[in-house]
Amino acid sequence: MDDGSGPGIAAPAADRGAPHPSDGPPRDDGLRDEVDGLVAAWRAQRPDLDVEPLQVLSRVSRLARHLDLARRASFASHGLETWEFDVLSALRRQGPPYQMTPGALIRATLVTSGTMTNRIDRLAEAGLVRRKPDPRDRRGVLVTLTDQGRAKADDALADLLRRERDLLASLGPADKRTLAGLLRALLAPFDALPPE
Repeated sequence: MDDGSGPGIAAPAADRGAPHPSDGPPRDDGLRDEVDGLVAAWRAQRPDLDVEPLQVLSRVSRLARHLDLARRASFASHGLETWEFDVLSALRRQGPPYQMTPGALIRATLVTSGTMTNRIDRLAEAGLVRRKPDPRDRRGVLVTLTDQGRAKADDALADLLRRERDLLASLGPADKRTLAGLLRALLAPFDALPPE
């Protein structure tokens, strides 16, 4: 399986797990994954390059694919597409009365104004949200979650969390906290960038 970081050269059996000077002490956990083979192959083919970033980011990329599949399956089982859950969950997280301006929804879901208008229209047609006049802005509207929309969001979230727990089942609580902290350190600088 190629991870999008370049041609996925399969490592020869002799190269799989070959130690590299920058690796530090050899692992004693015995775990191997496809990225180990990919990294070993690139080191054999391009010893002039530092391929260490692949150790982390290829794994992040592969995990993201597994998470995307779990999300899609979870939402589909509740009659939702991923984008529908994104909008409904943004509203649900607000707490009562579960409403946001279209602009706030755009910022929360990172889509364009035209895309958000289309999504609100479709969710309103499905009875999952409704538009109400914004009392603070005579020209504005508020998008409000309906009871049906809240139930869909709640059920889909519970299902998603069960699937996500399954994805993390091989990690203990301390490992999960450590991993979350490391990923936060990687992601925080991107979250601090101004929206495009």
